[in-house]
Amino acid sequence: MLPRPGAASVSRLTSSATFQRLSSRYTRTIATVPSVSRSMPLRAKIASEASLASQQKKFMSSSPTRPATAPVQPENPDDEVLFASNYGVRAIELNRPKAYNALNGTMARKILERLQEYEKSQLANIIVIKGAGPKAFCAGGDVRVLAKQNRTEEGKPNKEGIRKSTEYFALEYTLDHLIATYSKPYVAFMDGATMGGGVGLSMHAPFRIATERTVFAMPETKIGFFPDVGASFFLPRMDGELGMYLALTSEMLKGVDTLYAGIATHYIHSSSLGDLEARLAELKFSDYASLEEKYEIVDSTIEEFNTGLPETPFSLAGEKRKLIDKCFSPSTLPEIITNLETHAETNPFIASTLATIRTRCPLSSLITTHLLRSGARWTISEAFAREYLLASRFMKSMDFTLGVRSVLDEKEANYPPKWTSGPLDHLLTHPALRDSLVRDYLEPKEGKDTRLPLPKRGSDYTVYPHWWIGLPSEAEIKRKVEETVRGGVKTTMSRQAMVEYFVGTRKGKVGVKEKVEEVLERKTGLDEAAHVFWLSELS
Repeated sequence: MLPRPGAASVSRLTSSATFQRLSSRYTRTIATVPSVSRSMPLRAKIASEASLASQQKKFMSSSPTRPATAPVQPENPDDEVLFASNYGVRAIELNRPKAYNALNGTMARKILERLQEYEKSQLANIIVIKGAGPKAFCAGGDVRVLAKQNRTEEGKPNKEGIRKSTEYFALEYTLDHLIATYSKPYVAFMDGATMGGGVGLSMHAPFRIATERTVFAMPETKIGFFPDVGASFFLPRMDGELGMYLALTSEMLKGVDTLYAGIATHYIHSSSLGDLEARLAELKFSDYASLEEKYEIVDSTIEEFNTGLPETPFSLAGEKRKLIDKCFSPSTLPEIITNLETHAETNPFIASTLATIRTRCPLSSLITTHLLRSGARWTISEAFAREYLLASRFMKSMDFTLGVRSVLDEKEANYPPKWTSGPLDHLLTHPALRDSLVRDYLEPKEGKDTRLPLPKRGSDYTVYPHWWIGLPSEAEIKRKVEETVRGGVKTTMSRQAMVEYFVGTRKGKVGVKEKVEEVLERKTGLDEAAHVFWLSELS
């Protein structure tokens, strides 16, 4: 097995009409497997026809067909979430296509209970979660309901409504934590809009499949909230400052961009998802196979369905990425805004970025900046616990109600909300106010706060244990470039040799070549012998 870099080497992790429509819908309603070297090609082990037939009699509700998956046989055709068995696959389908498969509390509880059941079942090998219809995997939940129940008709805080809203977040984050620590392969079909609650259902999965229809965004700062569902964990661990950029701007990533950014681990055409699910159903694991060995089989199986990537490069590559990393690198919001203002004078992309941030809730932007900087050090459980505390406080905030109304209420959609903390410039020029808000929202209060009661599940990690499944991160590439051999002699490789190394270690995974080439072009130089060296962060 090839060595993998340790935790220290892993990176911290203009709105279109389409995005506006999706944002308006953004609601928060609530095998025997032999031990193999990673240098050896791995092929999925398929059960024999006789074995499959035997399994079918035991636990199948309907016969599988190829090339399409078996039709779902729901307990109730009107259910908002459907569950189906297809050999070793347990499929979960969010079934609210007219509402962009928005997640609500009932759905979250059903999914949580089924995942717990599947984890104990020896017949359930792989979990597949998907959304009904072509438009969305899950575009969030129903913040309109939360905002409404948090306030009385007179606009005053409603303690009972705030309690119910807080309970929803406890349920949702418990579900997301279960996914993040799940002991079986979990595959998310991120086909269509994937926002808010949909990100929580997919982003912590070891297998996150994007298609040409994928639209990813975290639009929380737009509605007076903060990027949650574990975003305090995964956003700081993205390459460079991409996470902070996406959090403060609420900008979207489409299609193959999500693969290059590390949001998705695979990219296939949406027309292949049915065949892929049927293929996954055929996989059979040995009772003695480790979770990593199962991951390897699922990974190589998904790759079988990749027919190539679009020719368009990553939309945030090159000079845009350099500017994002430079402008969003400071630890505080005022410093970030100062950087943006400096570069906005000469760069239209940064000028547009700054204008976008100025339309977001100032309180949300302030808290989000501190949240992501702190989250880079948290474990996965700590991230959800801290977000639960923060969510409970935002439910008391009038900014949340104002933000939701400004996006979802047709009567107020054309009027910018009057944020309680004042305009952004007011917040930037009053450090005492900023410090007070950070303390009030982010610091735990002993004896007053209730910690989210998450169960202990395996390792409480600081780096995703399945990080190696996706494309190489910038930190991984940097580690290889700066790698030394015995005696302290630095490794000398050309850019081409470096690309070939990563393509080989990732077994030819589609997208590796393009990703590594872009990083090397942007982050490395060549010495007199044409060997790569990592450029100074100040260059």
